Amino acid sequence: MELIQQNPDPSAYLAADEVIDHDHPLVRKTAAELARNASDSYAYARMAFEYVRDTIPHSQDSGDLRVTWRASDVLEQRTGVCYAKAHALAALLRAEDIPTALCYQKFDVLHGLVAVRFNGAWHRQDPRGNKPGVDAQFSLESEQLAFTPDPESDELDHPILYAGPHPAVLNALRAARDREHLWQTLPSGFRGGPA
Repeated sequence: MELIQQNPDPSAYLAADEVIDHDHPLVRKTAAELARNASDSYAYARMAFEYVRDTIPHSQDSGDLRVTWRASDVLEQRTGVCYAKAHALAALLRAEDIPTALCYQKFDVLHGLVAVRFNGAWHRQDPRGNKPGVDAQFSLESEQLAFTPDPESDELDHPILYAGPHPAVLNALRAARDREHLWQTLPSGFRGGPA
């Protein structure tokens, strides 16, 4: 699948904003701690991925009802759904000048992940968190994501790489009273195509 940058400006995938707030002190501190043990940007990216995947539980798996959406809040509260964990990973990667995009897969609802740019190409990564039946790994060679869409079941990979969260996703996260409410309001697709 060809991945398509929504924004042709590469600097958009390094930018900080309200959601991917890599200028926040906690994000900077976490990034610096991880970078201290990394030999290069690839090693750092793998460590950041594993940190988010393994040390921040997916709230569905842990039973946590809190809904986080800002990267710094995900790191502070140590919880998040797939979108929130993708925001946290994007912030940690951008904090170390690794271009990172947000991207989505369509199942019954949208699933959020990231793409990192290395060696002139984008590579999707899924920091959702492993559990029985889910074994996502960091790789630039071949994708090992949490889930594989089944086109016969109307599931698909969205090819668009976003610099920030899709508005439908962000609106659902912000409006959710708790995770149970979020599950009822998550978008199942993008109306009118990608924003």
